[in-house]
Amino acid sequence: MPTEPLPELAPDFIPFATSALDFHRAINMPVAQVAAGRTELDSLHAHVLALYDVLDAHAVRTAPVAGAEGDHLRACRIRLWQAADHLHAAFHAAPRPGAGRLPSRETCRARLPEGAPELTVCQRHLATAARVRRDHTPADLRDPFTGLTRH
Repeated sequence: MPTEPLPELAPDFIPFATSALDFHRAINMPVAQVAAGRTELDSLHAHVLALYDVLDAHAVRTAPVAGAEGDHLRACRIRLWQAADHLHAAFHAAPRPGAGRLPSRETCRARLPEGAPELTVCQRHLATAARVRRDHTPADLRDPFTGLTRH
């Protein structure tokens, strides 16, 4: 049965993003052991969530037509959310600029340890978290291994 040819895609920018990350690592990462700063963690969090969005779009398109590939993309998407969750926690665990100290336990419990502009990482995280909770079960998100047992 003949299939219709795929539409012409726009130029792929993912190789450029990969090259930019490689360039960043080569130029900006010190050889000495230094903890990542809050700005770096915020940028990494934004990058991982952007990658989550790209994989989400691919998983949604792929799953109905290629089950095994869709399952792998879904598992990858879950892992990216877990990575973003850890980056969000690392951001809040990092010392604040100027003060050089960690937020108090009470401010962390209030879930608003900082104000603007630092709060943007939380806003980005919460906006994506709402989508993640709609698309995945709590068991999916906490599973240390996504299984992929269907294939």
